[in-house]
Formats: sequence, C-alpha cells, structure tokens
Amino acid sequence: MHKVYDFPKSREAFAHACEVIPSGIYGHQGPAEGCYIPIEAFPLYSQKAQGSYLWDLDGNRFIDYMCAYGPNILGYNDPDVDEAAARQRAISDCTTLPNPIMIDFADLLVDTVASADWAFFAKNGNDATTGAVMCARAHTHRKKLVFFKGYYHGVSPWTQKIDYAGVIPEDVENNIYVDWNDYDQLAQVFEDNKDEIAAVIAQPYMHGNFADNIFPAKDFWAKVRKLCDNAGTVLIVDDVRAGFRMDLAGSDHYFGFEADLICFCKALANGYNVSAICGKKHMMNAMSSLSFTGSYWMSAVPFAAGIACIEKMKRINCPQLLIDKGQKLKDGLLETAKKYDYDLHVTGMPSLFYLRIADDPTLMLHQEWVAECVKRGIFITNHHNHFINASLSDEDIKETIEIADEAFAIIKDRHS
Repeated sequence: MHKVYDFPKSREAFAHACEVIPSGIYGHQGPAEGCYIPIEAFPLYSQKAQGSYLWDLDGNRFIDYMCAYGPNILGYNDPDVDEAAARQRAISDCTTLPNPIMIDFADLLVDTVASADWAFFAKNGNDATTGAVMCARAHTHRKKLVFFKGYYHGVSPWTQKIDYAGVIPEDVENNIYVDWNDYDQLAQVFEDNKDEIAAVIAQPYMHGNFADNIFPAKDFWAKVRKLCDNAGTVLIVDDVRAGFRMDLAGSDHYFGFEADLICFCKALANGYNVSAICGKKHMMNAMSSLSFTGSYWMSAVPFAAGIACIEKMKRINCPQLLIDKGQKLKDGLLETAKKYDYDLHVTGMPSLFYLRIADDPTLMLHQEWVAECVKRGIFITNHHNHFINASLSDEDIKETIEIADEAFAIIKDRHS
C-alpha cells in the first residue's frame, strides 16, 4: 500500500494567497476551475520538479501527468534545453534589438512544420490564437468566425461565451458554433453566410475538457479544407495543446491536410515561455500588417530553448515515443479498471489522453477515484486532458498502475 499524503503547507500558503492574489491561484491551475474536486485531495503549490516528478510544498512526490498543463514534453529540467537556454542567457535575453537567434528559430520551424512558410513569435497560446484570428480578418476583410462546440482557444473575449464575466455581446456577436464532425452543418453555415466567414478555427481533434475526446471523421478535414478554399476562408489549426505530441510536422500533417495558420505553444520549448503562429506564404502580408506585439515577445532565451527542444524531439522521435508510453499506460489502466468491473474510458491520443469512469453520469465516482490516486502520488485531474513526457519510465508507469489499482479497490469497497 502506498502512503496517503496530506497537504498542510499548501493549505497554509493558499490561505495567505487569497489575501493578496485574486482567487489565490487564478486560471486553469487554481482550485476554482473545477479540475481539483474534492479540493482537500489535491496539493496547491509545488517546491521543485525533475523529469516526470513534481514535489509539492509538503515534500510529497508525484508522478506528474499534467506536465505543467502541457509544456513539459521532454521532462522537467531537461539538461539539453536548459544548457542551451543558459548559454543564451549569458549573452543576452530581452534587449532593445532582437537577437538573430529568432531567425534561427523561425528557420527551424519552417523546416519542421509542413504547413509553415514563416513563423511569428509571442508568449502564450492565447497570443497565438488571437494573432491568427486577427490575421485571418485582416486577410479576408471579414468578421465572422466558426468554432466547433466544445472548443477551447484561450481566454480573450472573442473566444469566450456571452455569459462569462467581463464579456459583452459585441465581443462574440460574430461567432458561429457548429457540432464537431458535422460537415453538413458546417457546409450549411457557409451557405448561409456567403462571403462573411473570415476563419474556421479548430483543434486537430476534439480534445476539450469535461468530455471524452473525439477524432475527426474520415475525410472530415479534407472536406473542410476544400470548403474553406472555395469560400476564401482561412483555416486555423489550434495546435497549442496537441502540437508535437502527434507529429513534429504539425497535427494538420498527421491528419493529412495543411492549415493556412497553425498555432503552437505548450511543447514548443519544454517550459520556456514562447508561442508561435506559423503560416502559409499568402498569409504573410496580413500578419505583417497587424499592430500586435509584447514587451517580452522577442526575448532570446526561450528561442534558444525552443531550438534545443525541437532538435531533441527530432533525435528521439518524440511523438512516437510519447504515443508508445501512453499506450502502455492506457492498456494497464484499462486492464486494472476491468479487474474491478469499472468502465474506464481512455480517449484521445495516447500522448494526450482523457480519463473518465463512465459508470456514473454525475462524475462523482470518477472524482473519487482521481482523488484516491492523487493522495497516493499520481498527479492527474478530474476533467482535463493528461500528458505524457519523454522522461516517463516503465517504472513510473508500473507505479501508476499499482496506485490506480489501490484507488479502484477503495472506491469499489466504498460503494459495494
């Protein structure tokens, strides 16, 4: 049996944080988001990380399947990436004039990403998706955007919902929402909005939160690509979450088509803060026309880290490595769940997987199982995708399955 953790120092730190920081921990990493239920089962602050492991403020060690919500693709503190970043930091980072390493990074992305003729850099995934939408509107001189229901493309007002705090009707009045994989519905939207749709923006497959993940139907992307071409509409792929976990040439390449614009962030530099919009040649002038920048967008250290990260991912064939590790974990979890007669769903790519115990539609049973896993050293969350990183070992996977087994046994006994 594995030790059951408790988190007194996290609780103390959070109480202090709530006095000086809105929500204590805001955004997707905070307890208000809904992925940490019940709250008492989760640590809230970390003190260090290495490889596949995260240590919380109380010194508890976790095998981390959130991977900083995606950026940790090679392993925390990867020596090759950190060394490249340190070398650049000794020369310069954020300076009045950009360092030409920015050009080297753009060259590498153009050589790596199948649909890329150029690269534009920012800091967050939200920067990349917002810049791509602005570029599409500048290119087409149109307003309307098409989203697939269940999407997540960032936190700017244009990508939120009308009932979200701080969002006004004008922010979203040009948004159109269609069902994922429903090509006929999408085609009808284009028919009803001729010469008005600036862009379709979508994840490469539906990997939203709070629901099983769904791959595109056969020929779906080929048909969407043709529909956009015929209408003069820009096709944007949001690869912020899935990028490089399926295909180093881009997730559009994995599914056999090319986006006009593709957005990267999370795995781009193994945790160093940089994001990128890559695009086709015909979109370059529109991107150049934007008034869109930031104080730290040309800092050199993340560019060096990004180069080292991509080069290492190529050397180790990272997407296949992650898929193989994820498949081994998936098979073990499914076998363990079956042992206790639970219907565990593991959906999406094995390198970017979503978990759900389907026996209880309220999701309470699933949340109980997750809580028992977390309290024993497996950091997963209730309703978000999970991530594989290259440093995850067979021993880590074995320990994960052992703890999952303990957690299944506990909830089976509790509800017998």
